[in-house]
Amino acid sequence: MKINGIDIGFGFTKATNGKDFTIFKSIMGEAMDFHIPVNILTDDISDWLNIILDGENYFIGDFAEQQSSARQFTLDQEKFVTDFAKVLALTALGRLNNEYVPINLVSGLPVGFYKNYHRRLAKNLAGSHEITFKMSNGSNEIRRLNIDKVRVIPQPLGSLLNLIMNDKGNIVNGDLAKQKVGVVDIGFRTTDFCIFDQLRYVERGSSTTDTGISKCFSVIARKLREECGGVNIELYRMYKAIQTGLIRIRGDEFNIAKVRDLTFANAARVIAGDIDRLWADDWDIDTIILTGGGAMELAEHLQPLIVGNVIPVKHNVDLRLSNVEGYLKYGRFLWGNSGPKPAEKRE
Repeated sequence: MKINGIDIGFGFTKATNGKDFTIFKSIMGEAMDFHIPVNILTDDISDWLNIILDGENYFIGDFAEQQSSARQFTLDQEKFVTDFAKVLALTALGRLNNEYVPINLVSGLPVGFYKNYHRRLAKNLAGSHEITFKMSNGSNEIRRLNIDKVRVIPQPLGSLLNLIMNDKGNIVNGDLAKQKVGVVDIGFRTTDFCIFDQLRYVERGSSTTDTGISKCFSVIARKLREECGGVNIELYRMYKAIQTGLIRIRGDEFNIAKVRDLTFANAARVIAGDIDRLWADDWDIDTIILTGGGAMELAEHLQPLIVGNVIPVKHNVDLRLSNVEGYLKYGRFLWGNSGPKPAEKRE
């Protein structure tokens, strides 16, 4: 029996088996045949991102973004669970598992979507599956997956468990486990606000809003469209520009650093206002945790606006992986597995 954790996000899909990580953009695309090898001068990114599942041939992640004429990307939760989650999850799990042995899996959903979707997500992932990876050298790598048990938990709980548990799933931060903790999980599509009092979920003050980092991307993309002749920039193609503050469109370079910083500052104010509103009756929160990929972008704007004991965001830690690391640890807590050595990220 193996234990895996997987976080199927609107922006990125992240998974780990405790030895390796895999992370890729949550994009699917139409597959095609190539007349010329794509890796003439560089390593081929298509390995493990060109799949056949249930008779359908897909490009996934960066490979779909680069090569597919018809790309699929959504911010709709119903469509995501119905049409995307299984394909993305099995791509990630197939990359990490090359033996047909039972896999026990932990995943998560935003608080606001948990009630309506957690059973459906678990049902879609459980069971036996076969996925074929079409490799760049012309070979096919067939992976058969036997997903035995699936546990879906509120998404922000993963980050809390990651802080209080060790790699074996044992609680080692007893002080934090005994506290009343607020978690702010800023994702691509949503921001989750969750309260755990001595690890018990508190419904009051726990909610999901749509102030994810994608809303910031949309504002910046709209301003760019106004400046560059109506070019529509897909949100999933903006990551590099957001990081560098520069984007090149039809040969012209645009500096977006100022509008990016202003947009992030506005989003931080909205989230800080949501914290004050949602947690008005929870003045006894001991510690606040900022997590999620969006927290890396907004932390410098958001932290000064929060009244309370906020655990500082470490810039050398990829917060996109905090939940999935916690899912793995929780799986080991549930099903008892000391696990292999700590994971290494695999792009």
